[in-house]
Amino acid sequence: MATVTVDTRRVMTDVAGVSERSGRGEAPAGRWKRHIIRELKHRDVTQHDMFRDLIRFYTQLLQKTSLTKGMLSCSVRQPSCGSSSSISSLLLRNDQLKKTTGELAFQVVELQQQIKIKECVLEEQHARLGEEECQWVGALDVRQELQKRVKQVQEENGALKMEYDSLLERQRWAETSLREEKVKEGHLLEDMIRLKQQAAARMNSRNERRSRAREANLQKDLQTVARSKVTIDSLSSTPTSRSTSPKNESTERGHTRLFRSASVTSPRILKSIKELFDRKRRGHSVCSLEEDLLCPVGICLSARVPVRVLQVLEAHEQGINAVRFSCSLDLLATGGTDRVIKLWEVRAGSLTHRATLDGSTEGITSVEFDPTGLRILAASYDKSALLWRLDDPVPKLTLTGHSRKVTAARFSGLHQVVTGSADRTIRLWDLHRAACVQVADVASYCSDLVCSENCIISGHYDSKIRVWDTRTVGCVQELPAQGKVTSLDISSDHRQLLSCCRDDCLQLIDLRRWSNDRMCFRADGFKCGSDSTKAVISPDGCFLAAGSADGAVYIWNVSNGNLETRLPDKHSSSISAVSWSLSGEYVVSVDKSRWAVLWSDI
Repeated sequence: MATVTVDTRRVMTDVAGVSERSGRGEAPAGRWKRHIIRELKHRDVTQHDMFRDLIRFYTQLLQKTSLTKGMLSCSVRQPSCGSSSSISSLLLRNDQLKKTTGELAFQVVELQQQIKIKECVLEEQHARLGEEECQWVGALDVRQELQKRVKQVQEENGALKMEYDSLLERQRWAETSLREEKVKEGHLLEDMIRLKQQAAARMNSRNERRSRAREANLQKDLQTVARSKVTIDSLSSTPTSRSTSPKNESTERGHTRLFRSASVTSPRILKSIKELFDRKRRGHSVCSLEEDLLCPVGICLSARVPVRVLQVLEAHEQGINAVRFSCSLDLLATGGTDRVIKLWEVRAGSLTHRATLDGSTEGITSVEFDPTGLRILAASYDKSALLWRLDDPVPKLTLTGHSRKVTAARFSGLHQVVTGSADRTIRLWDLHRAACVQVADVASYCSDLVCSENCIISGHYDSKIRVWDTRTVGCVQELPAQGKVTSLDISSDHRQLLSCCRDDCLQLIDLRRWSNDRMCFRADGFKCGSDSTKAVISPDGCFLAAGSADGAVYIWNVSNGNLETRLPDKHSSSISAVSWSLSGEYVVSVDKSRWAVLWSDI
């Protein structure tokens, strides 16, 4: 065993020498070889320590064996030198030595087997070491690849960081520009409002001066006429009597009155006075004489509940927000997000496009005809209300002054307009002067309003309905609602008020009592689709109509409070508004996906 160990050490030394010599030529490639040699030397020392006891026992055994052989040879050569007792003791000892030799031989065999097992384990460890070395080399390659990848990612991150910094700088510049533009917009709006106020003030001043001048001229004319002497002809005189009675004729000629004959000058004076008062009444307003003459308004004796569809058409390029029938004709107006108002004539159960009114810079929120049916008023997202004549596509008047979108605009007579806005104000406008005459501040967003005699009724997002006196524009009463008010409508006799709320309920209030008692109308499936959903009362006040988020039109009977009918399957999106014709024959519903549907029972 010692011989094997020495040979192993010699081989290891030779390998180490070869490795060192090869390492001198290839220093980088020989590091792992020197590492292996060091590990082998360490293993040799460890295993030598393990077999050190075995080698010592084996050496002692060899020594005892050689000693026994020498003693036996001495006893054979000199048999007579010792006694028989010594021979027997030697034989006994020989037997013991043989037994010990057998045991030692058995131990040697076992140790050899253990050595073989250790050698197998050593070979397995060598194989595993080789595999680990291969894996280590592969891991080194992977590490190098990963390091390269890390460098590439770092470079890409650096480029992205630079790009992000540039984009962030551009965003900051854009935000700064946007703030500057908003400030400029505010300044321009303030300047425009100030200029309009100044123009209105100048116009009012000119009108007052002209009125005073006309009154002064009229006073001078009247004074001149009062100082003049006129002759009044006798009512009993006729051409026949004058020709037959010369005496009477001469008498009448000689009879002089203190006044000039009224038949000579009164037509001119009366005409001038009439023209003066006509001009004073109109001034430079947007109202013409024809518009001051009310057209006859039809009366609906009985509205008919629609049961079928007459026409479905794509009325606008974008969603439709408002629809309204004219009060005197079968004329329909629709306003949409596409910033235009379209006029439609109802002929033989179909809608025919008549005209398009443009001029708004943003979407339309509501539309309204005046009592004559010759003008139309609209509220817009561009913070203004616009007035058109039906025969002119260009706005005749633009009312500006609100700071946020105008949600509702209504006529309060022929020459006054009321607007409600998201800026929490209600404004009263004089169309004669084209200027705002009164402003009322409200505690909540105004969603819709209607006008009655000497009062304005507004609905708000704070679940309240407010009543205002038009003479003072002061709130005289507040009525609670069950949710956000989305729309208001008033009956044709101005006795009932309809409110639509976000709690999916319609409420009918009796304006003659001004109490909290009201009728509520609900239905399974009905859902208020938006904050601007509009419901209407039929012209005869017997039915209510409203569009739902499921695209169906729901109609209730006022007398019993029950659902009269449900008109489904024609709208693919939430219905935004419904309107009932004054004749009671037609109902039109519009939705957010550009479609208008004409319903009737014909």
